[in-house]
Order: sequence, then structure tokens, then C-alpha cells
Amino acid sequence: MKALSSHRRITVKIGSALLVDRASGLKREWLASLAEDIGRLTAEGCEVLVVSSGAIALGRNILGLGRRALRLEESQAAAAAGQIALAGAWAEELGRVGLKSGQVLVTLGDTEERRRYLNARATISTLLKLNAVPVINENDTVATSEIRYGDNDRLAARVATMMGADLLVLLSDIDGLYTAPPQLDPDAIFIPHVEAITPQIEAMAGAAASELSRGGMRTKIDAGKIATAAGTAMIITSGARQNPLAAIDAGERATYFEASAHPVRGYKTWIAGQLEPAGRISVDAGAVRALQAGKSLLPAGVTLVSGQFARGDTVAILGPDGAEVARGLVAYDATDAVKIAGLKTAEIETVLGYEARAAMVHRDDLVMSRAVVAG
Repeated sequence: MKALSSHRRITVKIGSALLVDRASGLKREWLASLAEDIGRLTAEGCEVLVVSSGAIALGRNILGLGRRALRLEESQAAAAAGQIALAGAWAEELGRVGLKSGQVLVTLGDTEERRRYLNARATISTLLKLNAVPVINENDTVATSEIRYGDNDRLAARVATMMGADLLVLLSDIDGLYTAPPQLDPDAIFIPHVEAITPQIEAMAGAAASELSRGGMRTKIDAGKIATAAGTAMIITSGARQNPLAAIDAGERATYFEASAHPVRGYKTWIAGQLEPAGRISVDAGAVRALQAGKSLLPAGVTLVSGQFARGDTVAILGPDGAEVARGLVAYDATDAVKIAGLKTAEIETVLGYEARAAMVHRDDLVMSRAVVAG
């Protein structure tokens, strides 16, 4: 694992349990040590972006909500109180090491809708050009279960790929990937290096280890799939120690995930990073071979259409075994896609009553999943 400072741009994600103590609130000393690390990396020419959890956890403490389950409106109120305190703490601690900061609150739509995605990217790019550290979080004051990321691991991966970071660091309450959740299996074996995220790697993921966290190893592996497919390497390590970024360079335990040797770029990065496809299209083996050869998905190879999607939405394309083989922007609404599934191109106009596109998903709007590309 090469030194962090050798990277051009790093996105660092911090879990809630690292930043907030249930009893005393914000862990100022730890945050100050992380700010020192960021200051050192910046001085060495590396751009750093922060994705910071902790607003709801901190707001709980500020508003005296305790550890009980919160109603939606209470979570949103906690986020509102916590965001102010969290942003102020980041500004103060980064200021101590001579850095400026800017808070960026995003919702799921800000990265899933193309125009808003580009706007968010422009805002964060401008902060970096002005030598300010972007501190990014989900806007939990307006997010609901239906329109949220649900965890900052995947948000961090989305931000990292959106901004072209070459490294994503997930600071967590676990020091890396194990063959099984170590808190449940004392014989679990630590894995220091992952060349590719295979189904076997995915099967090793467990659940969240802390009640302050909405994520777990499952979401970290999901984040890794998003990041590595776009050419961003990823590190999972414990952030519990002081100066957690310096600890990585000092050789403390961490799992390194290699970036894809054939990453998607530009417009297709946005497609590949879509978190929740609007629908799913199952295809036969012949269609899978055609997609691997760089061709578009034609209706003739489609065996099943599921979900309620509109033209231009992102859909997952599944092979005969049910595994995702590609993702792309569909050229038909779900109702029409169902009607033409399995039809030859010459039959489409007769069924739909109008001259339509030959491809269900055009190759220019399609990205192969990494497992398929890797063979």
C-alpha cells in the first residue's frame, strides 16, 4: 500500500461512532488529530474531501433524545441541531491547522439526477480550487427512508467517483475485511488485500457493529464496488486511534481494495454509480455475450422486465443466473418494455403502434459490471 500523500485526491469517510460519544457528545480530541492528518496531506499536495457522519448522533446528545428509537421528525430535528454543531467543529479544527472548510449537504437526488449531479460536482470542485476542504453529509433534515442513501459509505463512494478521487478511505469501528464478522466468529481471518470484489468477498460482509451506525461491512463492500469500478482504490481501516490517517501510513491494519484496471469514465461513471436502479431487466445467455462484445441490449434477448421505470431511468441488467451483468439507461417506459420483451426489432412497431428505438438499452448508455468485465 503506497503512502497516502502519493495520491492526488482522497475522499475520507468518518463513521458516527468515531466522532460522537453517547454520553459526552463530540470527540474533540480525536477530531483535532484527524484535522492534523488532513493538514499534513494538504501540505504535501494532496486534495482531501471529507464525508462526515455524526449529525443525528450529535443532535441526539444536544437535544437530550437519548438512545431510544427516534421517530422520523425527531431524527430530522436531531440532524438540524447536529449539522450546525458538526459544521462548526470541522471549521474550528481545520482552521487550527490553517485550512478553510465548506459544508455541502446533499440528498439522494443530488447525485442520482444528472443535472443536480453536475451542479454538486461543480460546487465541490470550486471549494477545492479555493483551497477549502469540502465537508459533505447527507441532508438528514429532509431525507426520508424512501429518498435517502441510508448510509454514508455509499455516499462517500458516490462522492469519490463524482470528484475523480483516486482513493477512498473508510474510517470505521472495524480495522478491515474479515472472512466473517469478527465480533461473531473468533476464527475469522483478516484479509489485507482485495484484487476484485467477487461474490465470495461480498459473502463475507456482516451487519452494523454499533447502534450509532446505519452502515456495516455490507455497505462498505457496496461502496467498494462503486469506487473500484470507477478507478478509485479503497481502504477500510479502524478510525478509533488518534491520527487515523497517519496510522495507515505507519502500517496499522487496513484492507486495501484495488481499483479496476479498466475503469469506467466520465458520463458512464454516473451511470455505474447509481445506487438504486429503478427496475431490472433479465436477459438470456446470448444477450449477455452480445453485451460483453460491446453491443446494445435488444428486446429479443430480454426474458423478464420488473419495476416501474420511465424512459431514461437506470435499470440493472441480470443474466440467466440472476446476477447483475450491466447497468444502463433504458430507452423505454416499463409498460412498453414489457410489451416488446423477447421481440425481434421488426416486430416492435407493430406491437407499440409507433416507430421506436431498436435498442432497449443503447451501448453508449450502458456499463458492464466489474465481475463480468473481469471474466
